[in-house]
Amino acid sequence: MAVTPGCTGVDYDSAMAKKLVIKVTAGADAPERCSQAFTVAAVAVASGVDVSLWLTGESAWFALPGRAAEFELPHAAPLPDLIDSILAGGRLTLCTQCAARRDITEKDVIEGVRIAGAQVFVQEALGDETQALVY
Repeated sequence: MAVTPGCTGVDYDSAMAKKLVIKVTAGADAPERCSQAFTVAAVAVASGVDVSLWLTGESAWFALPGRAAEFELPHAAPLPDLIDSILAGGRLTLCTQCAARRDITEKDVIEGVRIAGAQVFVQEALGDETQALVY
């Protein structure tokens, strides 16, 4: 049991969500928020958490090959590296409506990216031992 000073009796290891669903709504329009979502997802995957990262809004463009390489934010991990980490141990999903609004199809996206809708997001987010975050 991990105990934080001042928080005796709290078992953070067993209280931690086993699954993490992250929806990122920001892209190059809000680079810090975007980078935070991808960074948290990649760190969670590296920590052994079951991660599902959803690309919505302007982040939808990062489902396309080469688009993540265009993203720059000082002092942040390169987005292509974060995406590779997420794909290696988690799931990366592009919102159906967001894809349609941008004329993105399954044949256009990076290998390993799926396109799914709100029903799947809700199902994942409401799963047992799941924590959902929105950036």
